[in-house]
Amino acid sequence: AVMLLMTIGIYSQDITGVWQGKVTLGKGKEIVFIFDIQEVNGELSTTVSIPSQRVEGLKPKQTTFSNGGLTVDGSNLGMGYQGKYNSAKMQFEGEFQEGANKIPLNLKKETEEGSNEIEGNGKPQEPKQPYPYLAENVTFKNEAANITLAGTFTKPKEGSKFPAVVLISGSGGQDRDGTAFGHKNLLVLADHLTRQGIAVLRFDDRGFGESTGDFSTATTADFAGDVECAVEFLQKRNDVGEIGLIGHSEGGIIAPMVANRMQDNVAFIVSLAGAGVEGSETSLIVSKNLRPFPVPSEEAYERAIRQAIRIASKRGDIEKIKTELTAHYQKTIAPILRPMLGSKEKTDETIKGLVESRVTPWSRYFYGYNPADEFKKVKCPVLAINGSKDIQVPADVHLVAIERALKNGKTKNFKVKELDGLNHFFQKCESCKMSEYQKLDETFNSEALEVISSWILETVNS
Repeated sequence: AVMLLMTIGIYSQDITGVWQGKVTLGKGKEIVFIFDIQEVNGELSTTVSIPSQRVEGLKPKQTTFSNGGLTVDGSNLGMGYQGKYNSAKMQFEGEFQEGANKIPLNLKKETEEGSNEIEGNGKPQEPKQPYPYLAENVTFKNEAANITLAGTFTKPKEGSKFPAVVLISGSGGQDRDGTAFGHKNLLVLADHLTRQGIAVLRFDDRGFGESTGDFSTATTADFAGDVECAVEFLQKRNDVGEIGLIGHSEGGIIAPMVANRMQDNVAFIVSLAGAGVEGSETSLIVSKNLRPFPVPSEEAYERAIRQAIRIASKRGDIEKIKTELTAHYQKTIAPILRPMLGSKEKTDETIKGLVESRVTPWSRYFYGYNPADEFKKVKCPVLAINGSKDIQVPADVHLVAIERALKNGKTKNFKVKELDGLNHFFQKCESCKMSEYQKLDETFNSEALEVISSWILETVNS
């Protein structure tokens, strides 16, 4: 039930970086849009996130800039943005369009100091070249999916047969650096691990960066197939020893799946903010915790979302499922949204977006996937850590479930740890809401990084 977009250019100035804009709904409710603009192969590329809607990693079709005008072609997503740069206010002023609806949206650039000047916005922990280790751009194939995955392999300058890990990104298409909310958490993690003597392979998700393929039609199981190919790529190298997996968020539930598929080839796994309960329950928790509007009855809202997930999970003709789901939302959710959105037309458009997001291949697979089942079957050592302030994947629900699964499972070597005061991205936080992520200087808490690297080295050396 949200939107997104991308694009940029400001005459001869460098507009790469993070841009932010707000849309105010009824009763003071705000939706924050974050446009992360980067230059890729000589062209502008934007990643859009909408924190209050738990949306991250949206990729509009094209970003163009001409004569001070910014056009974000999000026709592949059912939306778009057009704006003109106001040099006096240092912002793009324009309109965001979703379907037939247009709303004013101005975008200002965020810097580390919180100003809106056009300048670099790299976070303090992002490593700067030259690195004290070797970095190699690599490609490998997923023959079954007929795609090529591109990434970066880093290793220490001296030594051989290094323990190695494959980094697995979270939900929403991401590049190899895990670029989101103005941070590059996978880059920071890879940098730390390599400095500790651990080789790292991180790669662009299919359909993103330099990787080919279609992200929009893929499921968690498909992404697991990509990770298997990454492991096979490392196995062919003569500079790699034992191979492990580190997955963040959705990556944390992909890791045990791959470990079970490749039991003889995966030496250990690390789950970072991974879920531990069935996808349908995770989706419900997210809908309740991150909902950007009040409801008359929490109990009635929960019943409505549970029923929506049941409908979306049905087998059969997808158009019939959409029709049933639309009728359900019109009966249960539309009366809540209409006073805030102001018209039936806007409410219908929002409902349409909700329905489409519920019935994607990824969503329908995710509802029925229970990572606890995979954690029970894992035979290799496991480290599972979650932040105590994570509102997306609450530790008191998910980490508890992972620990229970491991205690009742096949591995005898596991460690489960809740890290105090950290959010979903392992940042020390204050409000700990998603809207705060990009405002924090810290990308990945140093104590969390140490927990990960020390456990890996202890595990491979034992």
